[in-house]
Amino acid sequence: SLYWRTGWRRPYPVYQYQTGDVDGDGRTDAIVGVVKGTRFYPEKARRIFIFKDVNGKARPLWLGSKLGGELEDFRYVDGKIRALERTADGQYVVSDYVWGGFGMTFDHYIIKGVNRETAIKTFSQ
Repeated sequence: SLYWRTGWRRPYPVYQYQTGDVDGDGRTDAIVGVVKGTRFYPEKARRIFIFKDVNGKARPLWLGSKLGGELEDFRYVDGKIRALERTADGQYVVSDYVWGGFGMTFDHYIIKGVNRETAIKTFSQ
């Protein structure tokens, strides 16, 4: 893929890789799931990084520290990032996020307050 060949070194484990036009500019972005801590959330967890192709080089569009809950997985669907997340009370949600100008913004729940198995089935559809 262009993004790996053009300069972003992967210092963190990658658990997911998707492509899509996240910010609606008509160009394909790389959506990379990494496992790392952040300044505000130092514990290692699954995060989402989004990169743009700028003159053949990968440039960060968004280096997300957190969405809503504890991120387990994501995928790009219909111009949105769909996330499978565990909430603080141990339940699960499947949520859609859209580009909000600076980063990802909550759009709506596909399903919420369910067990993991139900959430995975919904997420996978």
